[in-house]
This record gives sequence, C-alpha cells and structure tokens, in this order.
Amino acid sequence: MDFAPSDQAQHYLDLLNRFVDERVGPAEPVYLEQRRALAEQGDPHGVPPIVEELKEAARERGLWNLFLPASTEPAHGLSLLDYAPLAERSGWYPDLLPEALNCSAPDTGNMELLHLFATPDQRTRWLNPLLAGQIRSAFAMTEPDVASSDATNIATSIVRDGEHYVINGRKWWTTGALDPRCEVLIVMGVTNPEAAPSRRQSFVLVPIGTPGVEVVRDLTVFGYAERQGHGEIVFRDVRVPVSNLLGEEGAGFAMAQARLGPGRIHHCMRAIGMAERAIALMRTRAKERVAFGAPLSSRGVVQQWLAESRISVEQARLLVLETAWLIDNHGARAARTKIAAIKVAVPRAVCAILDTAIQVHGGAGVGPDTPLPMLWAGARTLRIADGPDEVHLRSIARAELKR
Repeated sequence: MDFAPSDQAQHYLDLLNRFVDERVGPAEPVYLEQRRALAEQGDPHGVPPIVEELKEAARERGLWNLFLPASTEPAHGLSLLDYAPLAERSGWYPDLLPEALNCSAPDTGNMELLHLFATPDQRTRWLNPLLAGQIRSAFAMTEPDVASSDATNIATSIVRDGEHYVINGRKWWTTGALDPRCEVLIVMGVTNPEAAPSRRQSFVLVPIGTPGVEVVRDLTVFGYAERQGHGEIVFRDVRVPVSNLLGEEGAGFAMAQARLGPGRIHHCMRAIGMAERAIALMRTRAKERVAFGAPLSSRGVVQQWLAESRISVEQARLLVLETAWLIDNHGARAARTKIAAIKVAVPRAVCAILDTAIQVHGGAGVGPDTPLPMLWAGARTLRIADGPDEVHLRSIARAELKR
C-alpha cells in the first residue's frame, strides 16, 4: 500500500493550503460575525454573504467538487485516497471550508447517490444544480420512534397510489433541512412491508415545498444551533410522482450502504483535520501561557498530552488512509470492516484530543473565544451519526469471529 499523494492530489493540496491561508482563515471571524448578525435579525439559518464569496473564489481556483471522482466540472478524477488529505484540511474549518468547496455533507453523499442512480430527468433537475452549488439538499432517514441504527427498522411508509407515491412518517436529524437553499429531500421509507427486511425500503425524491412536508423544529447539537439546521420533519400524505423514485423499489437499504462508505472517509478525515487544529491551538497555548512561574509547555503532564495527541492522530490517519486505499482498489465491500473500524476509532481519538486541548486552555477552552467547544460537539456527535459505536463494534466482532 502506498499512501503518498499522487502528483494531481499534491497539486490540489497545495492550492487548498494557499486558499486556506489567503482567504479562509481571514474569513472565519467575518463568517462568525455575519452569522451573529443574521441570528439577531431572526434568520439563524441565513447564508452569510462571505460563504458565497468563498464559493466563487474556490471555483475560480479549481477547488470545486473535489470529492466526486466522476465530476466533469472539471474532471478531477481524484481517487478516494487522493481526496482524503483535502478532506482533512477542510476539517480545520468544518463550518466554512467544506461548503466553500461544494464538498459538505449531506450534499456530497446525496450527489453520489444521484450520480449513481438518478434518471436523466432527475440529474437535470437536482444533480446539476447541486454540482453547481446553486441549491442544497437533505437526507431524511433517521426516525425518532425507532432505533434507526438498524435501517431495517425504518417505519415511514411510501405507498403507491396510481402514478404517485404517498408518504407518511416522521424523520429527525435531517441535516440541511433548515437551509433556505434546501430544495430536495432524499427520503427513505418502506415501499413493500412484506418483502425481506433488507428489501422493504426505497428512496424517493421529495421537493421540500411539497404539500404535507412540515419542518417541525430545528434540533440543536449540545446546545449549538448549526446554521444548516437538523430538522425534525413530519410527512403527512405527501404525494410525489412515481418518477421521483431514486433507483429501484426495494433497493434503499443497499443504496444507503453504498452512500456511507466514501462518506465515512470524508467524515473521518475532516475529523482528523479538527484534531490537527486542536493540537495547533494546544501548542500555541502551552508556549504562551504561564502558570506557577513557568510556561505550560515546560510541564511534564502537558508535554505528555501533546505527545499522546500526536501519536493518536497519526494512528487514526493511517487507518483511514488504509481504508481509502482498500475502497479504491477492492471496493467498499472488501473494506467494510475497516470502514466500521475508522467510524469507531477516529471520533474517539479526536474527542480525546479535543478534550485535552480544552483542558490546556482552561476557562478559555469552554467559552466562545476558541473553536474548541464547537469542534468537540461535532466530534462527539460522530460517535452516534451514521450508526453508533456499538453497531460498528458488533460488525467488527462478527468479522473477527468468522476468521
């Protein structure tokens, strides 16, 4: 296995690093101030103008849709392994940089689904505007009334009535549903309750303005109201044309699994970027802060924390790169145990590093003057999102017992 970046990947990484230094770093305080101003005006999910400025600047530099190897705008052709360090760098500014590159969740996974399974009409209506960064989308799978870590539990009904599907159910943690640019929901529901458990579900494309779609509330994450929102949505007799079916009836479970493989690489590498930023903040704090007559960096316990953080992030990165290599060379199915492993190992490691960085910062680590609390909330959520740790540990154990 060779994890060295290709010449093409290194080219994009150099471009991205310059973009971060020249535009994104200076834009972060502007973004935060614009968000505060929008919230004070009663628009907490409004789009700060700096976001569109950065999107235009990124596109001019060729830093656009890098996550999608088959993208023709332009045809980057990056492998998953090539994209991994780019995703890591974007994790330094998780609320700002992925969106500026048109590489933010849930749009990345949704675009991959549309690329793989959409009809020509669906591509024209939804995929092309998403690739152009003109609209946003959301993925409605998780439900409050069932254990959604087991996708076969999904209870939302999708019943065919002539040339329409009628949808009834309740979803939550539908990320992106509060964004004013969100125009389409990819909804998972049961189309054939009599089929085998993994063949009951299908995906249907639902324009968010369809009658019967009600966004009940926005869910906060450890008290943070994220700009794109995490919607709880009720579907009451929502009717969409049969032509809005994505892929085949009964293929929803398999399609969801296909979506999650590359997406977990993206999530984990962004999380590693979050950890690297935490370590950088920790280094600076340890050198500058004096306690009991000496810099924190001279204290053995702080040196130990820094060393252990470095070891942990290097281990996590190598595991993710190995997983990306396996997917590139042998497919997601061959890498499924590794995919489960990174989903457990990376958020745990990143949470521990962020917790240490918070400790080094003391009171500043839990307040609004550093990104550490926001980064910690995001990393901790990853231990539940896309399946909790326990589900992935179960999969790994089963594979181990079959050896």
